[in-house]
Amino acid sequence: MLSYDEFVLRWSSLHGGAQTAGIVGAWLRISHAIARVLTALRISPNLLTLLGLLSAGLTALAGRHWSAGVFLILSLLCDGVDGSVAIIQKKESAWGATLDAVADRISEALWAVAFYRLGAPLSWVLLLASLAVFQEYARAKLISDGVKEIGLVTPAERPVRASFLFVAIIAWHVPALRKDVIHIAQVLAALQAISFAALLRFAYARLH
Repeated sequence: MLSYDEFVLRWSSLHGGAQTAGIVGAWLRISHAIARVLTALRISPNLLTLLGLLSAGLTALAGRHWSAGVFLILSLLCDGVDGSVAIIQKKESAWGATLDAVADRISEALWAVAFYRLGAPLSWVLLLASLAVFQEYARAKLISDGVKEIGLVTPAERPVRASFLFVAIIAWHVPALRKDVIHIAQVLAALQAISFAALLRFAYARLH
């Protein structure tokens, strides 16, 4: 099994030589520890990806039930460690990366359904889902055009988007805050618009 130092070197290599200090380093230590346990349990990275997708579906189905928050956390956790498990098990593959990317997009669509079930207007839900797709497509296109480094970390990366949904779930269960679900969706939409614009600016600087 890979040591932490070997794991970090491999992770950095797969992410265009990205730095592994600070917050990234702290998350990698947590991810590495969890991945070692999952590997000992013989859980494959692709199974984790599918479990994350299933959890996203359960988040949407649970809707206004308190368990939606639990399923959301599980969905994000599975997505966060499947790549680490693949590295430790030396099972990185183009198929695994494709499965992960597709599962992420479907999961975010299911998160949008959860937002709608919490009372966010359909127009704002569609805007949130569209901006998420635009941002991730732009980043994928950058990679396909040869920009391998992570480069720009925007204010509305996937964990942030999930965090806003989690806050909305909590707000729905507090009667005085229930009406604020729409405001949570609006703030997230604004952050996503800013993030998308920043990513386009980054792309222009790299490719122009």
